[in-house]
Amino acid sequence: MDAVDLQIIRELQTDGRLSNQDLADRVRLSPSPCLRRVRRLEESGLIRGYTAMIDQVAYGLPITVFVRIRLERHTAEAVAAFEAHVAVIEHIQDCYLMAGSSDYLLRVVIESLEAYEALVRTRIHAIPGISSIESSFAFGSVKQSRTYPAPTPPARSRAR
Repeated sequence: MDAVDLQIIRELQTDGRLSNQDLADRVRLSPSPCLRRVRRLEESGLIRGYTAMIDQVAYGLPITVFVRIRLERHTAEAVAAFEAHVAVIEHIQDCYLMAGSSDYLLRVVIESLEAYEALVRTRIHAIPGISSIESSFAFGSVKQSRTYPAPTPPARSRAR
């Protein structure tokens, strides 16, 4: 991946609906090489797909909850069971494996406090092996970015 690929990725993260011609203009390539690069990035799996960004509140899911989960045991079976359950709960948008006092951090979007209570009581409590659940409710969003920063190349070691 070179600087042009990084530029293509950044432009597509900002506007995934760009035509190939507009993308080529923005990254200063002719359309054919630009399209070849995009196809190569897609085929390599670096670009995994395209999606629409939706307003969460207007869509009807105004509440964001960050949920910290601790497991009772950390066996392969307990971890696999937890992760399999989480994978099928639609309101859980993200699930991160954590270092520190919590094992997992979930980001949940939901319609109401009552709906969140029902989700915890009927779906999350039903997951075997959970030791504790701690919820934090977001008051609002200060920043949400879907555009990754350019990676910093590794520092070169200096020959002595």
